[in-house]
Amino acid sequence: MQRRSVEWKDAMIRARKARTDDAELVRLIRTELIPMSHTARPLDARMIRELPKRFRKGNTYVATRSKFGPPVAFVHFYVHQNQLIVDMLVTHPEHRGRHYGTALMAHAEAFGKARHCHVARLFVDRINGRAHHFYNKLGYHTVRYVPELQCYELLKPLASPSL
Repeated sequence: MQRRSVEWKDAMIRARKARTDDAELVRLIRTELIPMSHTARPLDARMIRELPKRFRKGNTYVATRSKFGPPVAFVHFYVHQNQLIVDMLVTHPEHRGRHYGTALMAHAEAFGKARHCHVARLFVDRINGRAHHFYNKLGYHTVRYVPELQCYELLKPLASPSL
């Protein structure tokens, strides 16, 4: 995987650096994602311990305000059977509205397109209306509600169908 930084407006988008980024990524997950989740609990030590392994099984891009600054947002995703699976997207509350999430999603989708993914798939917690609206603005469409997860499944075509 290429290790390069891309400047986007007032942010740098780069690949995750486990040694320097993971503590902040875990903190963002604990404070921003887990409280929205029906299936995860903030004090679930096992789930928190497994996050670095989860990060290694996919790709993670972070947004920083400077080349060596701490992450203010990140996206974690992987490719499975010609589908881009967006696992997590989090932006620090103080940095929302600055298009970091949009930039990170654009990078993730470009990654998927480069690997011939036909669709991007993600899940949004039922109570996270702000995220649901954000993904709708990016072109994602709700395909179903999954009651046991209390999540909506959203899809976005990445490639035009072959004629």
